[in-house]
Amino acid sequence: MKNLNREELIRRALEVQKNAYAPYSGYFVSAAVLAESGEIYTGVNVENAVYPAGICAERNAIFHAAACGERKIAAIAIVAGMQGENLSYPSPCGICRQVMREFCNPKEMTVLLARTPEDYREMTLEDLLPVGFGPEYLK
Repeated sequence: MKNLNREELIRRALEVQKNAYAPYSGYFVSAAVLAESGEIYTGVNVENAVYPAGICAERNAIFHAAACGERKIAAIAIVAGMQGENLSYPSPCGICRQVMREFCNPKEMTVLLARTPEDYREMTLEDLLPVGFGPEYLK
């Protein structure tokens, strides 16, 4: 996306990281999704005593965008760390990669794995999910 402000998208993810609910793992994850409309939607991981009932930050942000009527995602920024100390570049789980695939062109969607607004790795979803299964297979 030509007008993608990478640092701003990462900052938006960092702003909500403190809101993650991670009493079991202590691993605070947040994400900011840039929809093709230009709007940014955020999400955090929410854990649960029954572990499968929780949700990842990436899916939380994407579902937030979908609930607001968005259907195309241009980019996502992800930050994560123990107690919010972002020492490594986070990588989305397989389920989150598949959910991302539902709402984008994987060759064009930008994925930012960030520690700070200035320190991040950039790739496409296709890099993270090669030969992914998408909605076009069901037409």
